[in-house]
Formats: sequence, C-alpha cells, structure tokens
Amino acid sequence: MSKNIDLTQAGIEVKKSACYFCHQNCGVLAYVKDGKVLKIEGDPEFPTNHGGLCCRGNIALQHLDHPARINYPLKRVGKRGEGKWEQIPWAQAMEEIGTKLLQIRSEFGAEAVATAGGTQRTDDWSRRRFMNLFGSPNGFHNSHLCWIPTFMVETAIYGWCPFELDMGSSRCLILWGQNPGAAGMPEMHHIRELQEKGMKLIVIDPRFSETAAKADLWLPLRPGSDLALALAWIHVIIYEGLFDQEFVANCCEGFGELADHVENFTPEWAAELTWLTPEQIRAGAYMYAMNKPGNIQWGTSVDQIGRPAGSTMHARAILRALTGNLDAPGSDLLTGPSPDFLTDEEMEANDQLPEEQKSKQIGSDRFKLVTWPGYSKIAEQTRKVWGKAPTAEWMCEAHPPSVFRAILSGKPYQVKALLVSATNPINSYGETKLVLDALKAVDFMVTCDYWMTPTAALSDYVIPIAGALERPTITSSYGCSDFLLASQRAIPPMYERRNDYNFWRDLGCAMGQQEMWPWATVEEAYYAKIAPLGYDIENYDEFVERYRFHFPEREYFKYQRQGFATPSGKVELYSTVLKDLGYPPLPPYIGPTENEIDDPELAREFPLVLTTGGGFMPYHHSEHFQIKEVRFLRHEPYMDINPATAAELSIEDGDWVWIETKRGRIKQKANLTQGIHPRVIYTQRGWWYPERSMAAPELGGCLESNTNVLTTTADDHCDPYSGSWANRGLLCRVYKLNASDMEGK
Repeated sequence: MSKNIDLTQAGIEVKKSACYFCHQNCGVLAYVKDGKVLKIEGDPEFPTNHGGLCCRGNIALQHLDHPARINYPLKRVGKRGEGKWEQIPWAQAMEEIGTKLLQIRSEFGAEAVATAGGTQRTDDWSRRRFMNLFGSPNGFHNSHLCWIPTFMVETAIYGWCPFELDMGSSRCLILWGQNPGAAGMPEMHHIRELQEKGMKLIVIDPRFSETAAKADLWLPLRPGSDLALALAWIHVIIYEGLFDQEFVANCCEGFGELADHVENFTPEWAAELTWLTPEQIRAGAYMYAMNKPGNIQWGTSVDQIGRPAGSTMHARAILRALTGNLDAPGSDLLTGPSPDFLTDEEMEANDQLPEEQKSKQIGSDRFKLVTWPGYSKIAEQTRKVWGKAPTAEWMCEAHPPSVFRAILSGKPYQVKALLVSATNPINSYGETKLVLDALKAVDFMVTCDYWMTPTAALSDYVIPIAGALERPTITSSYGCSDFLLASQRAIPPMYERRNDYNFWRDLGCAMGQQEMWPWATVEEAYYAKIAPLGYDIENYDEFVERYRFHFPEREYFKYQRQGFATPSGKVELYSTVLKDLGYPPLPPYIGPTENEIDDPELAREFPLVLTTGGGFMPYHHSEHFQIKEVRFLRHEPYMDINPATAAELSIEDGDWVWIETKRGRIKQKANLTQGIHPRVIYTQRGWWYPERSMAAPELGGCLESNTNVLTTTADDHCDPYSGSWANRGLLCRVYKLNASDMEGK
C-alpha cells in the first residue's frame, strides 16, 4: 500500500510501472529513491484504470519483499517433495538444467521436454522461441480454458477474433459467463458509465452475481447449456426477421444452410435444456438484435464447458454476423495483428521448428484446431489478408491433460521433463489427482515462480522470478491486437531474481543458442519489437516515459477493403475451415458434458449441477494467498448453495461441506444464497493453504479445497475442436462433514 512520503525530497524518480496482478496490467506510478520503492499509486493517464487501483494493485509493496518470496535459485537435495534445498548461483542453475535437457534430447528426442505456462503477463514469446530452437512442439498453458479456443473458432469463421470491443457508442452489451463486478473492477466501472448513457446490459450467468445485479436482463441458465441458448437465439433472429439482411447478403456464406439447420432449435426446445422460459430466451435475442450496435463480451465459461464448447463458440460467433455487429462503430472489432510493430509471432522463431517435430505435438491427432494442423490452416489464411499470423505460443499448443497422461503412460511417447513457468498446475489444471501423479512421476522438473507452490515443492530446481515492480511489460492481448501498452521497471530485480525472459534466454545460451538471442535484456527485445513504429527514441524506457501507448487510428469496416481472412473471403457461417479439419461446418447441438437427460442414472447418484467457480476478488486464479492483507479479506473457501437445497440436506450457513463428483471430493464452507438456482452448486477456485507444510504429502493442502479435483479431462469429455476440458455443468452431490472429517479444521 502507499505510504505517507514526502515526495518533494531530492532524488525521487517516478517510474511508469504496472500492477501485473491480473490481466488488466493497470498503470502504476512508483516513487523510487536510491533503488528502493517508497510509494505506489495508480497512473491517472493509464487507459485501463485512470488512476484507480483495486485491493490487488495496492499490495505491490507487500509482494515486492515478502518473506515467503523465492529470492535465489534452489536445487533439490533430498527426496522429491521432501522440502530440502540447496541455494545455488543463477549461472550454475542454468548450466545444470541445460545439461540435463540436452541429455534428455539426446536419449529421447526434443519432444520429451514439455513446458507448462501461466498467464499472458509473462514473456511467453521467449518461451516459445526457446522451445522452437530446442526442437520441442510441446508447450502449453491453461489457455484451453481461457479464450484461446474461442479465438481459433472465431478466426475460422471471420478471419480474426473480434476480441476488442468498441463500446463507446454501443447500445447493448452481453456479458456471457463473465463477472467483472467481482473480477475486473476497471471494466465494471466503464460498463456502469455506459449504462448511465443508455446501454442495455444482458448477463448470462447461473448466479445472481455482482454484475447480474446491475443487468437489464439476467439469464440464469443451467451451467453448461449455453449452446442451447445460442442456437435458440439464432433461430429467433432468423425466423423473426431480426437479422441484418444487407450484411448477411453481402458478407456471409452459408445463410440458407444455417436457416435450415436451426429450424427446430426454438425457444420452446431450448427452455427445458437451459431452465429458462421461452419468454426469457426471446427477450435476450430481441434485446441484442434490436439494440444495434451491440457487443458480446467474451467470458471464460464457454471455454470451460468441455464437450459442447467448440460448437457453442461457433454458434455465438454466428450471432455477431447475423446482426452485423462486426467491425462497425460500437460493435466487436476485427483489429487484426499489428502491421506497425513486431508481433509476438514474429518473435517466436516458429520457422526454426522442423515439420517432423510439429507432427509430434501431443494432442494434434485429436484436437486439431488449437494444434499445428488447425493453426497452420488458419495462419495461411490470415497471412493472405492481414500479412501476419496469430501468435503460435497461445494458439498452437500441446493438449495439457494428454501431456500429463503421457508422463504416466508413455503414450504416444514418454515425456521426461517439464519446465513450469508462472503456473501452479496442481491447483490450476483439471483432474488434480492426475496432475499430481504426473508431477510426482516426471523424471525432471523445473519451476519458475515467486513462491514455493505445491508444484514448485515437487521440482528439482526452483527459479526466482522478478515481480511487478522489477520488470517491464508490454500488453497487447496475447500478441493478437494492433495496439500496445508499455510499462518499465521501477527498480532492478532484488536478490538473484530475474525476468522470465532472462530464464529462457540464459538457459538457451547455456545450451548453445547464443546466436538466436541477440537481445541481452528484455528491454532490448522490446525496443526491437517497437522500433518499426518509427518513434524518435533511443531505447525502450524512453518510449515508456515519452509515449507509453501505441493506438493506431481506428479503421472500421476493414472487410470492405480487404475481405475476411477465410477461404471464401466472407464470414463463413458454414465453415469450410472447420469442415476441412473434420469438424461440423455448422454448430450441432451437444448436451452438457454430464447431464440429467443423457445420463439419468448418474443424475440420481449426483443430483446437483456444479459450476466450479469464476474469478473472485481479491485473488487472481490461485495467486496472492500468501499476502496476509489479502487473505484477511477471504480467509476460507466458500461454495454457494440455495437455502431450500441446504435445508433438505440439513446444511446451515457456514457449515463445512463435502462437494463430490465421480472424480473426488473437496471441502468448502456453505454460503446460503437465494442468488443461485436450487439445483446448482458454485465452488470457488484456486484454493490452497500456503501457511501449511509445503513438503509432501501435504503440499499446502493442495487437494483439500481445490475445486479442480472435481473436474474431468477425459478425452470424450473434452471439446473435440480444441481439447478444452469440463469445469462447468458437471453433476455433483453435497453433504455435511461429520465429526471425524472436522478434525484439524
């Protein structure tokens, strides 16, 4: 938090830093003297936060020199998970890790090394560059649950993903599985301002969330039934004449086939599946189609429903096209990649990965859209129109659950090493017990992190990474937007911490890749990235201090000039890209991964529907549990349950309860609320207990309240397009803990 500091004293510099504690990367002004940060505050000129900082942003000084931070490279000296470490120099760590990886490549092939990554706040293009130069196609993130499948499906339909919203003149906004009122304060602030100017807000969420409370229309659908809702909306918009006839006639392919396809997907058909009324379904379709221009803001929920996810993304994409809400003022924009600066894809050295190695990418035989087969096809189209391709680091990944299974089974081949950067797979990936078994079994593991997480505790080496105030950052929507926001280091990294870029570069240089890493620091790499912009600057810091942002002049209706980056040059409602990859060219109806209609026997055993939780303040995913000021705000995990359901189960508010699925069970405390359907259970995600022993078997209580224990990553439960697994719409049961269960609570 900020302190009362005399800012008039001599020698104080103001550095334009960033918060870095969620995807917003809000602007921060750091007051620095003699290499020490005295105070921070929000940057009033930064476009995402305009000077405000939430409770996450205000913990930067606590995070900077927290006693639990990892400050030096650690080498395991005891048994795996025993908690015995030797502190070693950075250079020694790079040399030893590099030697081990070269040995594995020599004996088992480069593909035997995989990497697990975290959020976009790290320098992921450098990870991809390292892996391409090393020769392995097996990098992945948790991004299968977060926008990446959506990007690829929508790019197959439109030729780019309309991720950027032009909301200033919008008349309607749909928040589909998103709750910025709890997870993204700057975004919610802007939404409320626009509502005051007349914008309609539709919230699709099974919970009466903080954001739903502000909605003009709240649609509390059954978790996982989003596809039925989207198909019914398409039916209403087509058969009640609400579509944009000019846009459809001039810019779309496959309208006739689509109209035939959705003929029977009426609101009455969808009502039973969604638990909404036909009137509610029609009201949503009318409000969106009749209040133009409008926006559909992406949220993670659809990415996390498993088997029906890809078809749902396709149907949702069609809604924008039918209403003409694409690349028009006030609608969802097709920005394309930046023509002005080097994109992440241009920094990744994808041409250095041989075709033979690309074919070995785990999961590419089944989940083609977000692996090399689908990425190559889509990249070919985008290069023809935009001149560039999407970033491969995010859009072309090995399938994470399949990598974990390969470690255990040796199929399709043995994965011998895992490099973990900015993620804690035990808490963040589906089917936690499977992940835990894999991390215990892998021959060699390195983790780069701020903290000793359950994953780090099982590693052979733990590498200290620089935090928010110790690193520069460029934000550009996963390397796929035409703008960038830049921030600088407030201070050099403390102790022997390094930036993520330094880890991948130094490791690469230790393995003979020196010629391919011409930038000694990440600032030098960033300067190379922005140099084509043509600003009169001599280095990256000067760009931050003088300009900080690059926003190109907004051009609407770009498709009138260049067409869409699809094989036909039009919006492909009937997608030839998906068809060529072996997927349905129109979105078929697929029921939720687990549901009471297709499997009534399972529903009798597990009668409630589970949604495993969205983001909630003050945490971000599984981060910040070590910060006592943050933990004070939410010190125990809670699940939401309707009072009527709780009464039937003899559960009272505040009781500890078991939540159980076919995969396992976890403990959380009951929060009784009318804001959730009587048949739905909502659990918080990310929970672990860093105050407990980090040695095995406890590992910070990583299984006790971790909702990913409940989820499923079985192949037939995953989205066949992308491989995203099922976190929502599953079947569960709930019951109170007994006396023996409560021991130690």
